[in-house]
Parts: sequence; structure tokens; C-alpha cells
Amino acid sequence: MATNWTKSGLLNPTLQALHELGGSASNNEIHDKAVVILGLTDQQIAIPHKTGQSSPTKIVYDLAWARTWLKRYGLLENSSRGVWALTGRGQATTEVDPKEVDRVVNEQIRREKKAKERAGDSDSDDPNDMLSYTDESAIEEAWRADLNDLLLEMDPSAFERLFQRILRESGFTQVEVTGRSGDGGIDGIGVMRIGGFLSFKVLFQCKRYKGSIGASVVRDFRGAMMGRTDKGLIVTTGNFTTAAKREATRDGAPEIDLIDGEQLIDKLAELELGVSKEMVPAYTVHPDFFANI
Repeated sequence: MATNWTKSGLLNPTLQALHELGGSASNNEIHDKAVVILGLTDQQIAIPHKTGQSSPTKIVYDLAWARTWLKRYGLLENSSRGVWALTGRGQATTEVDPKEVDRVVNEQIRREKKAKERAGDSDSDDPNDMLSYTDESAIEEAWRADLNDLLLEMDPSAFERLFQRILRESGFTQVEVTGRSGDGGIDGIGVMRIGGFLSFKVLFQCKRYKGSIGASVVRDFRGAMMGRTDKGLIVTTGNFTTAAKREATRDGAPEIDLIDGEQLIDKLAELELGVSKEMVPAYTVHPDFFANI
């Protein structure tokens, strides 16, 4: 399926999304707002960036490019925790000329490349390598794609144990992987304690999956939760359709939190589980960690 956007065409939707979200947002919040602004279908949202891979999707990759370009242009800044915010100049800017942004950023890249060449740090004399040399979104994609491949190769039970570890590292206690057949897709349970006083039980489902998860999965999981807890969590290596996201937050029904493949990778990087930060924004993936989970 063909896309109805270009990378440079995402600059203004990204800027608009941040303005509508109050000036700051996570990658996922920007993504969800931008796809609404663009009017994308579930099929378009799920288009992979590279054939044969489910993550990152093309829109995720292209939005990362747009954020990087807007940052270089001086309109955005980001924290180490993946939160993007409008700069003072960004707050005063509601629309940009994509051609002007491209011109300014590419000139920055040319100056950086020449500076490295003068310092003897350049590994390539190919002028066509200029953009990939400094394109942070390309660096980001490489380690994220490696990590995604490892997650998809994991045995389902190992993937459940990995998520158990993530929950424990995130402050959950009494985390158990049940994985019983006929249990409505419930793979485990954990207890989250808040402030040392309040606690609530969370049931979770792990889907090591390539592609999109629809609303029926969310409905079935909610049915299995009924009478056991009011809080549920579904994690996947793939993504969720718009209908699934709506179903997860449907009025009058117990809310279910959804963690897609991009958020899962973000969390592994944040916790440095099988991933170590070598330089910003690049990480090194450690296959041994996932093989021995």
C-alpha cells in the first residue's frame, strides 16, 4: 500500500501535534496525534519501514526523522527519557516551510562533515554518505531493528519472563507468569504499590507478534479480567489498531493499558535490560541477554 505522506511532509503535522498536546509529549503521544491529523487508516499506520519487519513502521520511522529535523532547526528539544518539547522558538512557530528546514539542516550536516574531515575523523570520502553520516533517525533505527528481531525470535515463554523482569524492574511485586491454557489469554499477574500504601493487582497478556492487534483481542482479555481485577495490561512486539486503542479506553469498561513494540523497546532501553547506551542516541543490543532470559 502506498503512503500519502513524505518525510518532509511530516514536519508540520509533528509541530501541530506538539502544540495541541500542550508543548511537550512522548514519542507515542506525538505518533497518535499525528496520525489523527493526517487521517491515516490502520492499514497505512501498519506499513513497515522495511519489508519483512513489523517494527518500526514507516510512519514511526518518518516521524522520528521529522523530530530530528525540527530539533536541528531549533524548534524542538528532547530529554533522555524520550520526552520532546517545543523550544521558545518552537512555541512561537505554528508552521514551517519544509524546503527551508531541509536547506538549513543539510547545511548544518555539511559543516559537521567538513569539520570531522578536517579533524581526521571521517570514515568515508563518499559525498553521498553525508546524510546517513549524521542522520540520527538512521542510527536510532539500526539498534531498534536489531532489538525487535531478537524479541520476535524469543520463545513465547521467554518473552513472558522478559516482561516479568520488566515489571519487577518497574516497581511491581509478586509478579507471576501463569501462562495457563484456557485462561482467557492471561499470561501473568503482578501487584503495583503506590507510595508505600496503595496497591492494585494487574493482569497482563504478552503477545510476541508481528503485525497489528485488533479490538477483539482487547475485548477477550477484558472478559477474562472480569471479577478478578480492574486493571489490565497487554504488551506486544507489534502494534495496536485504532479500534483496539479505542476499545482499551472505552467508557464504562475497565481500562486496559496497551504497550506496543516501540514502547517496549523504549522501556528496555530506559531500564538498560539487554541494551546499553554507548552514545546519544545510539544503543548497543546484547543478544546474550535475550538468549538467557
